[in-house]
Amino acid sequence: MITAGNKSLAGIFILLSVSLLVSCSGPGGDARLRNVFRYNEAANITSVDPAYARDQAVIWPVNQVFNGLVQMDDHLEILPCIADSWDIRTDGLEYRFHLRTDVYFHNDPAFHFLKERHVTADDFIYSFKRILNPATASSGTWIFDCVARSDSNPAFSSPDDSTLVIMLKKPFPPFLSMLASPYASVVPEEAVKKYGDGFGRHPVGTGPFMFKYWKEGVKLVLVKNPGYFETEGLARLPFLDAVSISFLADKQSAFLEFATGKLDFLSGLDPAYKDELLTKQGRLQPKYQKSVEMLTQPYLNTEYLGFLLDQETANGNPNPLCDKRVRQAINLAFDRYKMIKYLRNNIGSPGINGIIPKGLPSFDSARVYYSFDIGRARKLLAEAGYPGGKGMPAVTLVSTPDYLDFCKHIQQQLSGLGMEMKIEISTPAAVKQMKAEARLSFFRASWIADYPDAENYLLMFRSQNFCPRGPNYTHYSNPEYDRLYELAMLEVDDSIRYCLYRKMEELLMQESPVVVLYYDQVLRFVRKGINGLGSNPMNMLVLKRVRINR
Repeated sequence: MITAGNKSLAGIFILLSVSLLVSCSGPGGDARLRNVFRYNEAANITSVDPAYARDQAVIWPVNQVFNGLVQMDDHLEILPCIADSWDIRTDGLEYRFHLRTDVYFHNDPAFHFLKERHVTADDFIYSFKRILNPATASSGTWIFDCVARSDSNPAFSSPDDSTLVIMLKKPFPPFLSMLASPYASVVPEEAVKKYGDGFGRHPVGTGPFMFKYWKEGVKLVLVKNPGYFETEGLARLPFLDAVSISFLADKQSAFLEFATGKLDFLSGLDPAYKDELLTKQGRLQPKYQKSVEMLTQPYLNTEYLGFLLDQETANGNPNPLCDKRVRQAINLAFDRYKMIKYLRNNIGSPGINGIIPKGLPSFDSARVYYSFDIGRARKLLAEAGYPGGKGMPAVTLVSTPDYLDFCKHIQQQLSGLGMEMKIEISTPAAVKQMKAEARLSFFRASWIADYPDAENYLLMFRSQNFCPRGPNYTHYSNPEYDRLYELAMLEVDDSIRYCLYRKMEELLMQESPVVVLYYDQVLRFVRKGINGLGSNPMNMLVLKRVRINR
């Protein structure tokens, strides 16, 4: 029993216990204590609340603590999760989910010491309405934009505890995959009310791991949920005892921790260590091949340059970027293969096939829109009235510091056309704000898929989505494009819908509101002995099947 007089001693004991659990993981330690998966999050995190799972830093721990109705496998196929089956009405307007009856929230004082708090359909209704509540200020409200509403109430209903019905206002084929988003996770009303604004720092979910310990800016520890509902064969998931997340801000320091065996996992490619870890051909350096395994595959992330099409003047001068021929010339004027080789160590694919990235079913490698052709680029520039770049005012590309090398590469390549391109570097927050306010005539950007459907990329160019209302940062507008978009959203046959997607992309590439730079790759470095991690085009981190043999 802990009394008022010995609370501080108890707190120290708990802290020491957790520290031992996550640090006694070297050779010779106890087998149970070695079963801890360790990774670093350089971006730090301030919340593990699904309502604020906007970026990867938050999404990864949220995925360990929470579950939704459905989930995705490594091939982006939709699989059951808390819903073990579902029915979609033929008109595409009604989704009826049948819930498992063996799913429970993590044990928590919010339930007044009730041993097992069963998950019901009403918990999902509460969770979804919480996302939509303006007071929550969630960035995930877009998931339910297609849901029907009556008297301002979303059309969610629960005929019984294990049945959830969602009504849409019109068919929207990607909706099921959107429900695999962390935003659509189930949360318990009791815990949200008990912890209030602190729920994100004391998360309570149904996932394979439970919240244990958090020291801000230092470490977050999640431990095994012994009552988790999913199994693999006869074994109950997860196989790990704990997940330890450190918050080293310096990526070089994090790499050294990984190289010396103090971290199990490293994600992505940073200039601080790319040449140390990879050869120019994109292979693991020989000295790491015995201790490290590299996992890679297409990533649903398209990197691009964008043009603001309705800004007819820039710095008081006519804006040459409003001329389609100038935009096409820029698309043709630089070698994407060389860029990938020297700036990315061959990690990624040249962006020659349009805005839809590799990894999506509607991606078409046979359609090549722009490859390096300096002769054609010069001809287009001359047709626009700027032969050899003469008479063309300088253009300014705005970017963040981490893409400066790409900007310089393009600057050097465009000088071969006689074009003068200036580079302006701003903070990510400033670029994001200016882009959302349509104050950038030429900018670098990227689009990471929120759900695995090409519609997620094509919506960026729909007329109704002009920023700041939506993500159409280029202000591209084409009535035929919009018409094809509406047709695609009514089409339940995937093959017909993909055909419509390709027609939209073809229109888009002809008008060239963007310069697609490259399609990214998921790149994961895992220490040997870590099994079951896997990889997927959404770069989701799934740890429930990971086993460790140190």
